[in-house]
Amino acid sequence: MRPTLDLDVLRTIVTAQRLGGFSRAAEALGRSQSAISQQLAKLEDQLGTVLFRRQGRQLAPTDAGEALLAYARRILELNDEAVSAVRGAALAGAVRIGLPGDLADPWLAAVLGRFKRAHPEVRIEAVVDRNRVLLERLDTGALDLVVALGSGARPDAERIATIRRVWIGPASGGPVRGRGEPLPLAAFEAPCFFRAAGVEALDRAGIAWRIAFTSASLHGLWAAVEAGLGVTLRTDVGLPRTLRVLDDLPPVPGLEMCLHDAGRPAIPATTRLAEIVRETLAESLPAFGRA
Repeated sequence: MRPTLDLDVLRTIVTAQRLGGFSRAAEALGRSQSAISQQLAKLEDQLGTVLFRRQGRQLAPTDAGEALLAYARRILELNDEAVSAVRGAALAGAVRIGLPGDLADPWLAAVLGRFKRAHPEVRIEAVVDRNRVLLERLDTGALDLVVALGSGARPDAERIATIRRVWIGPASGGPVRGRGEPLPLAAFEAPCFFRAAGVEALDRAGIAWRIAFTSASLHGLWAAVEAGLGVTLRTDVGLPRTLRVLDDLPPVPGLEMCLHDAGRPAIPATTRLAEIVRETLAESLPAFGRA
């Protein structure tokens, strides 16, 4: 007879992986370290294999542990969707969310899909635009929630993570500039804090540069870099396979990712969407560039 996995234990190991250790998971879940150790021992005994090995002061997943983590996330997602669907069956109305292009490609479909499956009666609208435009629309009441980058100074900012900013070039690996020539840059039209930070880093390093391509969209930027028109400074979240991270240009500090609601009282649908945004990003971020 196959063992039935305990959802409580699965949530513990997923939380530990997300937070970076079982001691942090114990604190977040309100349990003692010994209780979590007993949970792990019981789970390994159930499955008949070692799931975690000590690596320094931490426990790192084995190959079997990595496989279980992947299934655990899916099992918990279905469980949470079922609970939300039953508890939130009465949710109705509309909710509007905005994200920048850097985050929309890898996460928007996942967020909208999870929310719609759990709350089919709620109409959800999504807007993808630049951070400044999204926050302006939030402040005027045209949006209910915004996930933004570099907006931690706002009083309504709820920090989710800090993600890397990296220099990006074509995956072909060819030279991005000729000898003695300024570094060609592909960037959004000013004002753009990626563009400003990249130019500042190059100036500090004494590297000559020129703006070779400007775009109003992220897809336009990716196309220009892939074509070899220039390099760009962005996050490596959702980076196309046709592009690569460049390690030989000046480093730039990471960027805060924040959730905003303009400080307005939230309706139940908005509160639930915010929860799904936090859950989806927290689960996905370890696979991307967390600073």
